[in-house]
Amino acid sequence: MNYPNGIKKTSHNQKKLEINYKNRGMTLESDINISNEYYRDIDKAFIYKKPTPIKITKVDYPSRDKTVIKEAFFTVPSTTDYNGIYKGKYIDFEAKETKSKTAFALTNIHPHQIKHIENIYNHNGIAFLLIRFTSLNETYLLTAEKFINYLKVTEKKSIPIKYFKENAYLIKDGYKPRIDYLKIIDNLIGGI
Repeated sequence: MNYPNGIKKTSHNQKKLEINYKNRGMTLESDINISNEYYRDIDKAFIYKKPTPIKITKVDYPSRDKTVIKEAFFTVPSTTDYNGIYKGKYIDFEAKETKSKTAFALTNIHPHQIKHIENIYNHNGIAFLLIRFTSLNETYLLTAEKFINYLKVTEKKSIPIKYFKENAYLIKDGYKPRIDYLKIIDNLIGGI
């Protein structure tokens, strides 16, 4: 049925279901960002989300306050998601989410990121992965050492949840901070 002024009525059967893929995997990132802000506020650590390196090639300037980037591309592959300093030590880590209840697919981590994590570890920095199994509501800290060792001894294309349960650290959700990953780091590096 058509209404005046060109408005068309759509029945419930005609409505298309729109799937929004925006901000997938952002829950863990949001929790980490809030935790890092808390760490900075209490002067415990200075850890930040790394910006994604992009080169802007086309911009639309309709007005000064409404500039729109029309085209851009990644200049170099990014390394990991977060870096900073804690107790005088360099800290660097990657954060990922998976809906799987059984394993974390290694296709989620690129070879250059694995090499970066290995380099940080080899130079005595603190490197690790934060992996959230969203269906299980479990977040694990997997140290670079355990991650690299796993990659060296297996040909599998994923890390089973059993490996996380036996070799990683389960992080309980909290309030302040939401993800207290530095509590685990304190246990790993001792009384530095």
